[in-house]
Amino acid sequence: MRSADERPRAQGGDGPGARPLASAGAGGFVERHGLWDERQHVAAGQVRRVIDELGLDKVRFSFADQHGVLRGKTLTREAVPGALRSGVTAPSSLLLKDTSGRTVFPVFSGGGLADGRFAGAGDIVLVPDMTTFRVLPWAERTGWILCDLYHPDGTPAAFCSRGLLRGRLAALADAGYDLTVGVELEFHVYRPAAEGSVPVAPGRPGAPGPAPEVEPLTSGSQLLHEEGLDRLDDLVDLLYRGLTGLDLPLRSLELEFGPSQLELTLDARDAAQAADDALLARAAVRQICRRNGYHATFMSRPATAETASSGWHLHQSLRSRATGEAAFDPAPGSVPDPAPGSVPDSAPGEPLSPVGRHYLAGLLEHAPAATVFTTPTVNGYKRYLPMSLAPDRVVWGIDNKGAMVRVIGARGEGGARLENRSGEPAANPYLYIASQVVSGMDGMARRLDPGPPTTDPYDAGARGLPGSLDQALNALDADPVFAKALGQDVVSWFTTIKRAEFARYLAHVSDWEQREYFDLV
Repeated sequence: MRSADERPRAQGGDGPGARPLASAGAGGFVERHGLWDERQHVAAGQVRRVIDELGLDKVRFSFADQHGVLRGKTLTREAVPGALRSGVTAPSSLLLKDTSGRTVFPVFSGGGLADGRFAGAGDIVLVPDMTTFRVLPWAERTGWILCDLYHPDGTPAAFCSRGLLRGRLAALADAGYDLTVGVELEFHVYRPAAEGSVPVAPGRPGAPGPAPEVEPLTSGSQLLHEEGLDRLDDLVDLLYRGLTGLDLPLRSLELEFGPSQLELTLDARDAAQAADDALLARAAVRQICRRNGYHATFMSRPATAETASSGWHLHQSLRSRATGEAAFDPAPGSVPDPAPGSVPDSAPGEPLSPVGRHYLAGLLEHAPAATVFTTPTVNGYKRYLPMSLAPDRVVWGIDNKGAMVRVIGARGEGGARLENRSGEPAANPYLYIASQVVSGMDGMARRLDPGPPTTDPYDAGARGLPGSLDQALNALDADPVFAKALGQDVVSWFTTIKRAEFARYLAHVSDWEQREYFDLV
């Protein structure tokens, strides 16, 4: 990522009468609790200079909620120095809501959650990560910054998903490895059926309003069709300019198989940065599309997507912290497992080193439980279909796109890597990646073996992925590894929210039920 003073200029240049931004000063919440290191302080100085030079009027202070959706506040330039000193407060109940906006914990009576830290829906504090500052290409004179969450006593907020991922990456670093992640996100873009903007219908907590009526931009069955993508060139150009204007490492924009379905890929990066990239890319795509008369969704299987659901393919590999070498790469010969942090040899013909095989085995061992984090919506399980390029079995294969985990061998300068194809594009990126670290580290610690690769990824005899969110939640409850790694409070918090969503789903009378039974019986 480029430093703040190297970022593209905001639309409109210096504003008339722009006033220099006051220094962030000292003595606030951030300094009192020692929440910034030297890198953050240096970045803060650069951000203040950029805000002054570009005449920015507003800065969005945002964080990822439990669903991987951005929440936060837009502050005026006059309020920014205070936010840099003491953060920005927000209701802690934002971390306790299901996807409908309903708070599923009894916060006003305490609820016993996280030692009572969320009682009364009191505040949490958004502390800006100054290294994430960006100037929005599509919003005039507006900056954007990601925040970490803290309790008012300066301790990390119990359910900050960004912080949870960093904790797992720190544990991985202690074991001698760093994680590199590559992101492939599929999504759909439609045009509203009615002229004008996407209609907004009123809803209430627990009962969102009706979905917008939309029409597809393409007819489908057009995988990587160049002329088909050329017909969407105006949209492609909007997305290209917006995503690259955010300094996101955009690698490609592709036409996928289904009607109105596209895919974006991002260059592989350090796992924490890749999670930020995925979060910002999704928000950017939706905002850019909305401003230009489109409706983008990262829902896995919209009602119009019977022919092709959308997935999130997560590429992952480890590097030795001691040597910088690719830890999954096989090498000639066969030797016993190495000490933590070193890069091993492997038997001839193996696609992975022993460390890679152990990590892979961990992904397979804990796949049913991890599915709560890789596929956290009711809708995502409708993607798990045989013969669909989406997995429905817990198997691995060598360059096999029907398998849950596809092993891709070292090619040129690229090291061997694992591609988990089970995730949905709506997943919280921090929790998705954290679930992989938890699973892989357990495989490494116990030296699990993944068995032979599959040649039939849809074999009916193979262990299946959960068929519903409810089944995945039961699998998570039965797997103690996640509670041990993330904390029982974290697992209970997330499963409570997701069980509330699933209960609402079961209580809803669907269109299918109405058609099936209303006239028949």
